[in-house]
Amino acid sequence: MTDQHSPGKPPGDAQETGRERVSRAAYELFSREGLRAVGVDAVIARAGTAKMTLYRNFPSKDDLIIDFLRRREQLWTREWLETESRRRGETPQEQLLAIFDVFSEWFAQPDFEGCSFLTTMIEVNDPAHPVHQAAVGHLANIRAYISELAAAAGIADPDSFARKWHILMKGSIMAAHEGDTAAAARAREVGELLLKESGSG
Repeated sequence: MTDQHSPGKPPGDAQETGRERVSRAAYELFSREGLRAVGVDAVIARAGTAKMTLYRNFPSKDDLIIDFLRRREQLWTREWLETESRRRGETPQEQLLAIFDVFSEWFAQPDFEGCSFLTTMIEVNDPAHPVHQAAVGHLANIRAYISELAAAAGIADPDSFARKWHILMKGSIMAAHEGDTAAAARAREVGELLLKESGSG
């Protein structure tokens, strides 16, 4: 999402540097159109900067993509998903389930663009590629948050639980892409069963 009130929208700043303008432009374009469809020239045009400004700060497109993923984690994972799940739930169990309440609202947005980490990992599918590794790392950071909540909920194996929960999250995102408007609600129902099975429901 790229509009002012959507998750992942970086705030504007009239005094921002050339690096920041390039970073913001790349974020907006990559989020909306994907990696392959967006060339360096499109980023330069969107940023309104010289080509030299881009290459001085980001020597290659890969560097620009890795910066995009870092920005996505800060804006989407940290400032939106984690913040909202903590705000909406008082207990760790409620905070886990709140993830799907947040997803339900996200999926309903007309500019729902899906998970940039997943799409990046698919577009750059060489496991040894730095961009692929960066996407995998950011997905692992999401699991770390889930594992933290699982541990706080008293679940015996937080890592295993987090991997199961993350499958629900990723699956619901793909189902939403498929057109399932109730994907988040369905995932929440399965999540409730998983919590009960773990002895924490």
